[in-house]
Amino acid sequence: SSSLFFTSLEESTERRENSRERAMLSFVFLLLLAPHVLFSSTPVISPQDPVLCIGSSLTATCTLRPELGLHASTLYWTLNGMRLPSSTFSVASSDVLSVTLHNLNGSQQQSGDNLVCHGADGHILGGSCLYVGMPPEKPVNLTCWSRNTKDLSCKWSPGGPGETHIRTKYTLKYKLRWYGREKECENYGSGKQRYSCYIPRNLALFTPYEIWVEATNQLGSATSDITTLDILDVVTTDPPANVQVGRVGDLDDQLTVRWASPPELKDILFQAKYQIRYRLEDSTEWKVVDDVGNQTSCRLAGLQPGTVYFVQVRCNPVGIYGSRKAGIWSDWSHPTAASTPSSERLQSGSCDPKPGEQNSTLRRELKQFFGWVRKHAYGCSGMSIKLYDQWRVWLQKSHRTRNQVGKQNLSFHYLC
Repeated sequence: SSSLFFTSLEESTERRENSRERAMLSFVFLLLLAPHVLFSSTPVISPQDPVLCIGSSLTATCTLRPELGLHASTLYWTLNGMRLPSSTFSVASSDVLSVTLHNLNGSQQQSGDNLVCHGADGHILGGSCLYVGMPPEKPVNLTCWSRNTKDLSCKWSPGGPGETHIRTKYTLKYKLRWYGREKECENYGSGKQRYSCYIPRNLALFTPYEIWVEATNQLGSATSDITTLDILDVVTTDPPANVQVGRVGDLDDQLTVRWASPPELKDILFQAKYQIRYRLEDSTEWKVVDDVGNQTSCRLAGLQPGTVYFVQVRCNPVGIYGSRKAGIWSDWSHPTAASTPSSERLQSGSCDPKPGEQNSTLRRELKQFFGWVRKHAYGCSGMSIKLYDQWRVWLQKSHRTRNQVGKQNLSFHYLC
């Protein structure tokens, strides 16, 4: 008997599952073939999701189904959650309420403005998204650069005021100038970098490219001017590596800066230019040394004794494979800090010399320097910066002041 009971239970469960499957199939069939039967009571909003130019006018209608048992005069409209004035409404019939909007402003969000029809109690009957904007203008300021000849990055600015108020797609396209098929960039930036794109590989050297940007939305399209460039003409590199800043012996107003040339370009024929900038620890103002040339070391002079300085270096790879373009500066290296030695020359209670005494002090120190040169140098080859440094060290150790020399602008700003 127990066996008969379980058999009957299984048959009953199977019948219920079959019945549920038949009901589901019937629902799907009805949804596909006769959706008006299920949703006949839903109001109709017209037009649905229109795209309009700024300044346009729009009349939208909310049409009720008889099954709702509502009258159009009891309805109202909202735009982005704000109730519209009743003066904009018009009752066309007992089941149709329209709203007319003039001189539309640009959409507050690119996903569209929400125009909604409500019943008297506030519940939502239906709605439509309004896309109000303007066609894009021609993109401008298209610039590109290649890092170490391996890739290509480009950025641009939207034309005109920039804001179209509706979704606008920007497409960067490029092709070899004389042959090759048109290609599209795929790696676009986001946020503040959304008007940029990155091409990571498969770029040809010694052959010019044509590059342009197309802007498209539902109201129109525009294309930038074509930019023609050779990858070798727009090369930049990583910031100089291994930047080291150190003292110059006991000299209290100098620091030496050394760095490594870009390793990514070690196998490429080029001549680098470098710039240095430095600032005081408690300052935001940088001083730039322009005339470093292609050396990988430089000495900063005329600094304040006992002071911490931050130093950065950047590189411009000029003349890659004979390119005659000016080149593009790299980013600045990470700041490197170092301090000059503390000065022991100024004693407590010392005073600045009177103006009349400055010239006599300067003449005395110059006479002293040349006398020291005659004693320690032999021939013209001894007249060098190194010799000058030795005299400066000797002068510091003798506790003589050199303020007058600094005030007469005889100290170097940099010695490269």
